[in-house]
Formats: sequence, structure tokens, C-alpha cells
Amino acid sequence: MTVVEEPVTSSPTPGKGRPTPKRRDAEARRRGPVAPAPMTAKEARARRKASKGTKADRKIAAAERRAAVNDRRARMLAGEDKYLLPRDQGPVRAYVRDLVDARRNLVGLFMPMALVLIMSMFAVPQLQSLVTLAMLVMMFFMIIEGFILGRIINNRVIARFPDTSDTGFKLGWYAFVRASQIRKMRAPKPRVKPGDAV
Repeated sequence: MTVVEEPVTSSPTPGKGRPTPKRRDAEARRRGPVAPAPMTAKEARARRKASKGTKADRKIAAAERRAAVNDRRARMLAGEDKYLLPRDQGPVRAYVRDLVDARRNLVGLFMPMALVLIMSMFAVPQLQSLVTLAMLVMMFFMIIEGFILGRIINNRVIARFPDTSDTGFKLGWYAFVRASQIRKMRAPKPRVKPGDAV
């Protein structure tokens, strides 16, 4: 004689008996009652002043904010990946920065030379045609060196990181922009000296 087991049926979950509240209503309930709008400008100023806290509290908060910003900037300049801008993050970009910083680039002289030429043009207006010609020659050399630098950087990156997709014009442009900056003004700061092996 076989015993047939009857399937166990679960009882349906009882309803809440009320509709689910809308999100804004639930959030408003959590926040608590909202104070009525101020009736006068004087009352509004008093509320703003009360919400800001005392002058000493504001000074402490401002000092803490400044310290946090300075700490973040120092870490970014030191090259900590977490604090870098998205365009500077990753081992490929760090390697490109080291390659650029280890080279002596003609492109880096463009800004100081352009400034000297422009100042000389203002000092002696008769030199305007010579200054224009010199600027065009400098730009021509910049374009040539930028192209060569981009090719070198891309070849070295492909040899070092064969699986990376971060190559081509974008990477060459990144190297060119870094090379065109004055060394002391580069961010993140250079980790290698000119002539160092990378």
C-alpha cells in the first residue's frame, strides 16, 4: 500500500491593506516637517545665519576644506593614480609621462621663445615681420617634432604594453601636450630626470 503525499501549498502573503507610498512622500516623511517660508527678509537672514553656524565654526570648516584640497593636489602632483584626472590614470599614461620627461624636447622651448619674441615685437615694432617668420619656423619644427615624438611614444608603448588599446593619435597628442609644457609646470610632477633610462 503506497501513501500518496499531497503537495503542500503555501498560503498567499497577506496584503498591506494600503497602497505603496510614492518615493517623494516617503522621503519627505523621513526628513520631517518642513519649516514654513520666512515672512520677512530679516527672518530669512536670521535663518541663514543660524544654519551657517558661528564664525569660529565657519573658519574651522574652511580650514579643513583648504587642507583637504591641498592634500588632494599634493597627491595628484605626486602621481597617485587615485587622485589623477581620468586622462592621466593608468600605467600606460604613467609610462608615457616618464618617456616624455626623460627626453629633452625642442617643443618645450616654444612657450618661452614665443613670449620673448612677442615682447621683442612690442619693444621694437619694426621687427614684426621677422618675429612672424620666426614664429612660423618654430611652429614648423614643433609639428615635425610632435610627429616624431608621437611615433616614438606609440612604438615604445606597443612594445611595453602589447595588449593596450590606448595608442594612436590620442596617445601621441597626450605626449606632445606634456612635452610642450614647461618642465616645472607639468602635472603630475616628473618622476625622472632628463637623460634617465625608462
